[in-house]
Amino acid sequence: MIPRIERERIVALINREVVPAIGCTEPIAVALCTARAAEVLGCRPERIDVRLSANILKNAMGVGIPGTGMIGLPIAVALGALAGRSELQLEVLRDVTPEAVAEGRRYIDEKRIAIALREGIAEKLYIEVEVSAGGHGAVAVIAGSHTAFVRIVRDGEVLLDAGSASAVGEQDEEVPLTLARVWEFATTSPVEELQFILESRRLNRAAAERALASDFGHSVGRTLLRGRELEVMGDSIFTRILSYTSAACDARMAGAMIPVMSNSGSGNQGIAATLPVAVYAEQTGATEERTIRALVLSHLTVIYIKQSLGRLSALCGCVVAATGSSCGITYLMGGDYGQVAAAVKNMIANLTGMICDGAKPSCAMKLTSGVSTALLSAMMAMDGRCVTSVEGIIEEDVDKCIRNLTAIGRDGMNETDRLVLGIMTSKC
Repeated sequence: MIPRIERERIVALINREVVPAIGCTEPIAVALCTARAAEVLGCRPERIDVRLSANILKNAMGVGIPGTGMIGLPIAVALGALAGRSELQLEVLRDVTPEAVAEGRRYIDEKRIAIALREGIAEKLYIEVEVSAGGHGAVAVIAGSHTAFVRIVRDGEVLLDAGSASAVGEQDEEVPLTLARVWEFATTSPVEELQFILESRRLNRAAAERALASDFGHSVGRTLLRGRELEVMGDSIFTRILSYTSAACDARMAGAMIPVMSNSGSGNQGIAATLPVAVYAEQTGATEERTIRALVLSHLTVIYIKQSLGRLSALCGCVVAATGSSCGITYLMGGDYGQVAAAVKNMIANLTGMICDGAKPSCAMKLTSGVSTALLSAMMAMDGRCVTSVEGIIEEDVDKCIRNLTAIGRDGMNETDRLVLGIMTSKC
């Protein structure tokens, strides 16, 4: 068993990365940054200038903003300034009212908001908001993480800087992980220390059930449960896993005012790390303890992979999140560490290269593809089938396989990222 002090560090890491969020995290992070800038200014901004990294811009262009019935960044920025509460973090727009939305629309019509690409930065997650009114101005900057403020300025006075003692003190402690350490933590820690992870099941299952009772986005989740589809795929554990996972994503991408439990700054990653495991556990009658351990294994695997991939990349987040859920499902099937490692290799051999072309309703389809592969990879692993080290980017060492995946997503697909953004912005 991992020593208690190290377990506490890992629990703290999970609690930092697995948090509730309302709406797609990229536009919500922009709303959060705007809210903080407006709070520092101390009055309603007359002008808002927003400068974003390419990945933030890409992920915020086509997604619904909760409680508005609108798509994209302008309304997120307006509501961040007019009704946002920065202390709510990724639930910054939780208290938005129809009146605030109407006011936000007027704010946009008055052309008080300008949004641009921030050139000349290496950081893929970067948000800079400058607000002004009555001769005063304020600037807030988020970078590296969706809620990490690195700079705050009011009328030229620096209130926070990433190099200051206060900022250094707020930096998250790095917790080095390997897949073996993830496995050991999830399977040997006292279960009472891990029960907090059940909140991810509660939140994400509630989101899926609300989506299945309504009509959001492309309604991928509901489609999978209709008569014709059930004739093709059957009323099976597989179908229910796909339906619940995609339904929660349907609602989130459409801008429903429904909280989900995110992972590493992404609600879709949180959904895909949670619901396949939770549904499989329920459908197979797994004990509460095994369900808890499987959910921790899934979520912590995602966190581990994201440590080297980074928050945002050209690689679709479903690749990482579904890899986590494949590990959790393999464990629930009775798999040992070797079979979990085999499931990871099978995932990397199959899904690597799926592009991220922004957050949008069709992300539910990508989650369905990722989760389908998660189940296939787990079943192959349990039958002793694993992609070998002579094939493609797979190596004997599973951690090297993970680093190969993240190197491709973080570095190798940068030109893909630029091309995708170019295609998306040229349409607009």
